Amino acid sequence: MNFMNLTNISEIKKIMEKHGLQFQKQFGQNFLINPAIPGKIADEAGKYVLEIGPGIGTLTRELCMRAEKVAAVEIDRGLIPVLDETLADFDNVEVICEDIMRLSIADFINDRFGGERITVCANLPYYITTPLIMLLLESGAPIDKITVMVQKEVAQRFSANPGTPQYGAVTASVAWYGSVKKLFDVPAGNFIPRPKVDSSVIQISVGDGLRGSESVNDEKLLFRVISAAFAQRRKTLVNALSFEFPNVSKERISEIVSECGFVPGIRGEKLSVGDFLKISDKLSGEL
Repeated sequence: MNFMNLTNISEIKKIMEKHGLQFQKQFGQNFLINPAIPGKIADEAGKYVLEIGPGIGTLTRELCMRAEKVAAVEIDRGLIPVLDETLADFDNVEVICEDIMRLSIADFINDRFGGERITVCANLPYYITTPLIMLLLESGAPIDKITVMVQKEVAQRFSANPGTPQYGAVTASVAWYGSVKKLFDVPAGNFIPRPKVDSSVIQISVGDGLRGSESVNDEKLLFRVISAAFAQRRKTLVNALSFEFPNVSKERISEIVSECGFVPGIRGEKLSVGDFLKISDKLSGEL
């Protein structure tokens, strides 16, 4: 196996120049220059791995050393020749040039891994973080864990507790599917080009959320309730739900909130996903 240090700044620039490439801001491309970090992320992967956004293959190589099979989805067609070069040592990786947001995740994973349970690894740009993670969670695909590097503030939002400023609709929604823990921080100086903010690596254990132990009358209604509760944070939960569900009287919504054990003046930011589940199930009988 050829030694290739894809975290070395001069080697990164050499490869990019060789293939006539520049860093693509529209794809949020920031490449790691700390050799310890890709290995730490890869250590969290399992036997079968879906990597999203391999870039020049820095993390991919580490994954290939540990996993039986890696499928790497890269949106930037210009990086495919680079990946052909940097991953030439490995026969357990397949690079697919696609926009992950346009794929049927469940079908894609079944086609590539034949129904095996997988882990997901990615270094995600800000603009795609929440939509992609929700796409993965909602797909119903056999995913055990999602280990991703995201902006530090996004990591705080994903792992926030009810009642804190960072807690929001995405926090409660992710908690329905799985549990979130922060693994470690990655300061901005670990990347080229250097981003304006620090990053963190988080891990979502899919199946460890409330969904794994509780049933729900209407899952779509649950997410609608969560979204409405945070749409206007200054509104009380009763007022927010009254706006979202105009066919249910405000008095009845207030009664539902009280029947679930909450004072009518409570705001949505104080409620856990389990609390939203109680309200959603009560509300489903009124619609």
